[in-house]
Amino acid sequence: MRNPRPSSAGDVGVDTATLGPRRRQLRRQLRDQATHAQYRTPASASRYGDAYEGWGSVARFNRSRRHAVDEAILGSQGDLVDIGSGPGMFVRHLLDTRPGDFRITACDRSPAMIDAAAGRLTTADPEVCLSVSRIEDLPFDDSSFDVALALGVLEYVDIAKALPEVSRIVRPGGLVVATMLNPASPYRLFEWCIYWPARRLAGRIEGLLGIQPNRRHGARRSGIHAVRRGRLARLMRAAGLTPYDVVAFDITSTVPPLDKLVRRHSRRWRDHPERTVSRGLRGRMGTGYLIAARKVSC
Repeated sequence: MRNPRPSSAGDVGVDTATLGPRRRQLRRQLRDQATHAQYRTPASASRYGDAYEGWGSVARFNRSRRHAVDEAILGSQGDLVDIGSGPGMFVRHLLDTRPGDFRITACDRSPAMIDAAAGRLTTADPEVCLSVSRIEDLPFDDSSFDVALALGVLEYVDIAKALPEVSRIVRPGGLVVATMLNPASPYRLFEWCIYWPARRLAGRIEGLLGIQPNRRHGARRSGIHAVRRGRLARLMRAAGLTPYDVVAFDITSTVPPLDKLVRRHSRRWRDHPERTVSRGLRGRMGTGYLIAARKVSC
């Protein structure tokens, strides 16, 4: 569920396969540090959860993605793991909308996120297992789960190392649902290549003019590295997963900051999230996409 403030990425993913080994390692270390810095405190976990329940672009993204994932896991039951669960937003959603359908395990690399997830559980909820762990080294036995969710976590990790781990813990024939920011969408291209660099430049100019730091423009670097759907599908196949469905979500025809004005006058995305997903040509406008896959049976 991590994705985390997708609109604050500000980083255009570079295909690390074109870089030398030392540069790839350094780039991954910097991404890892940026990721850790964002989600290490209780305050950051709280802000993350608040943004996903608000009215901004993050909330719009989350509502659309949640609808797409709900459709992808419709009819599934059993043991489910939410990898990169963040503060437990989707876990809470499953407990409220699919009671009794899943035995849930949630894991995240950030202890603050897991603490926040625990805070969303009540004594009336069935037992949910919580774990502080990384997707590249999951502390679960082989073939432990019927369903694995990787929602907005692959952007922050070495996908080629993460997907084999996800595949390993899923039972043969089991379901894997992965989401990714769409780096080819007009929204992301404008946001990452124009809007956020412009905000950083404005902040530097404001600094030269003596404006107080808390009043300057800016955009933090998140460590996000998004890949296109074709490459993600190939990496899933290499990990023993067979993709069978691709859905674009958070379809929007505007770019920041104009999308803020549109949201003020049209909030159909909250009442009709089904209109924000597509498997057709409209999907090119989706700021994110989902791939559903099955683990190859032995």
